[in-house]
Amino acid sequence: MTMSNTVTTPGALVVTEIERKFDVRAGFRLPDLAGIEGVARVSEPREHDLDATYFDTEDLRLATNKVTLRRRTGGDDAGWHLKLPRTDGERDEVRLPLGRAVTAVPPALRTPVTVHLRGARLGPVVRLATSRIVHHLLDDEGAPLVEIAQDTVVASRPGPAARSETVEEWTELEVELVGGDRPLLDAVCARLVAAGAEPSRSPSKLARALGDRLPSRAAGRPVRPDGIGKNSAGAVLLRHLAEQVSRLKSYDPAVRADEDDAVHQMRVATRRLRGALATFRPLLDREVTDPVRQELRWLGGALGDARDAEVVRDHLRGLVDDQPSGLVLGPVVERITTSLDARYRTAHAKALRGLGSPRYFALLDSLDALVAAPPFAPDAAGRADAVLPRLVARTFTRTRDLVEQAGKEQDPHRHDELLHEIRKAAKRARYAGESVAPFCGRPARTWARRMEAVQEALGAHQDTVVIREELLALTAQAHDAGENAFTYGRLHHLEEMRAADTEGLFGEAWAEATRKRLHRWLLG
Repeated sequence: MTMSNTVTTPGALVVTEIERKFDVRAGFRLPDLAGIEGVARVSEPREHDLDATYFDTEDLRLATNKVTLRRRTGGDDAGWHLKLPRTDGERDEVRLPLGRAVTAVPPALRTPVTVHLRGARLGPVVRLATSRIVHHLLDDEGAPLVEIAQDTVVASRPGPAARSETVEEWTELEVELVGGDRPLLDAVCARLVAAGAEPSRSPSKLARALGDRLPSRAAGRPVRPDGIGKNSAGAVLLRHLAEQVSRLKSYDPAVRADEDDAVHQMRVATRRLRGALATFRPLLDREVTDPVRQELRWLGGALGDARDAEVVRDHLRGLVDDQPSGLVLGPVVERITTSLDARYRTAHAKALRGLGSPRYFALLDSLDALVAAPPFAPDAAGRADAVLPRLVARTFTRTRDLVEQAGKEQDPHRHDELLHEIRKAAKRARYAGESVAPFCGRPARTWARRMEAVQEALGAHQDTVVIREELLALTAQAHDAGENAFTYGRLHHLEEMRAADTEGLFGEAWAEATRKRLHRWLLG
């Protein structure tokens, strides 16, 4: 188990759990493990009586998403434990002390799973009484490398009249990495298997105790309908939608915890989903997907103000830091920080209200349904290599038309607006290329990178537009407070120069993005 510095709330600690589970018969004896390289000796056994109550919704939303939440007494780590799956197959465990509450789950553990609960109530679903015998494999200095727990488990479920019903008894081994490395863990597991242990048939004690109550399909797993072949356009789109829905939900807890860059990443997943539903709408039933697109737009807007305040604050701080000290007159940094930090806090609070609303929960339900029962139109059954490039090509056509409009526009304000529209169109084109790249390969990835360069150049230009407006507001605030406003004017001029430079970079990026060889794959 690896300790983490991540603390979600005072008194809570996050650890990374790296363990393997094995089924064994009652009376199983551990083989000699001291001969494994790196293991000096095996500690004397320690016995613990553990009593754990697992909490979930009535329809098991946490378990369906491979999340476990329990309150356990006994042993060295008694307390509240929330186990969250990671993309690498391991789990993060958030721990809190027991406290006085027995059935009321601490808010610090409810918040990270709000994305799954969506307003549903938590209650006890399983109780596990475990007799545990623990051995530690130690190094030459007596430090623990691996913990082996032999558990005899009695599982019960809440029954009528507050009585519990025993559902199963079994014996298993948990082998957990403490201070050793993965090769050592593998060697220990191999020795146990040779002694008769079998890899567990269940991913967790909870899953085994729930038995057939646990849905057979994990939440968010895409289901390809009949008639949609593995290499069809619909199959490629479905994999992309499922990936982005998963990413969006994975960043929900991080946004709630106000982790760095979380708002941005969640917003990107939202935009990718919106872009996919727009680009590939001929493959979908729009009566189903257009309302989802609209709600994704709402979610992106709910996250947008916080992200904008974050970007402007960080850029201006860096810009001031780069100025000669003699040209920074007055409390410039303090005013920037105070003003934009306050705006960020207000915007983040607004975003959290959105993430706690029935509207957001309904959107999550719609996204899950989109993946579980994709509303494909007939064209989705077509071959991916024949259908998808044609749809991606349309995103480029839209971008090219806007570039031509911008080249003819004389009004500076309208010109800036068109550059912003080009940026959004280029971003959609980039996302479209990236979404089909797993199937279309290198040509799609190269094309997406060129569109990304266009997007980034114009993204920097749009940033200057927003930052210049902010600098004008800061100038007025400084003037009203009797402060010297020189530095704000200087920064505004520097941003005007940056805007001109970004238009030059855009021109170069667009020239690269329009090379004919880059577009051959779009012809199908």
